[in-house]
Amino acid sequence: MPHPFLVSIALSLGLGLCAPVERVVDGDTIRVRIGETEEVVRYIGVDTPETVDPRRPVEVYGREAAEKNRELVAGRVVRLYFDVQRRDRYGRLLAYVCTGAVFVNAELLRQGYAQLMTVPPNVRFVELFVRRQQEAREAGRGLWGTPPPAVTGTFEREGSRP
Repeated sequence: MPHPFLVSIALSLGLGLCAPVERVVDGDTIRVRIGETEEVVRYIGVDTPETVDPRRPVEVYGREAAEKNRELVAGRVVRLYFDVQRRDRYGRLLAYVCTGAVFVNAELLRQGYAQLMTVPPNVRFVELFVRRQQEAREAGRGLWGTPPPAVTGTFEREGSRP
């Protein structure tokens, strides 16, 4: 477990921070453990269809995006890289997320599970993200392809309990 002093040094130097994933919330949000604290991390530069907001319907490809995110990061230690703004108005950490050699934010775009969402001043990888989204669009992957079969009946939201 990293010492809080070491965490602050890593953050100030922009070295990235290793953190175990505690839970995948949805396609673009995870919970990680940093020292003794569990933090919510929102991926920078991407937006996946909604699955957890009780005020909004579950969106097309939302479940698929959440599942792809689970495939990429669940049970792993990720490295978080920060940009200019480190937290959003909800208090979530804003990060670029890597696991092994996979840049998760870019991979979600490349496979069509997310679309580009640029929120200045966090724009360090916007050119890469534009290219990855264009690849998905041209290949007709995910959001840019054929929608999944319609779901009928009722179903649970991500994280809800019966």
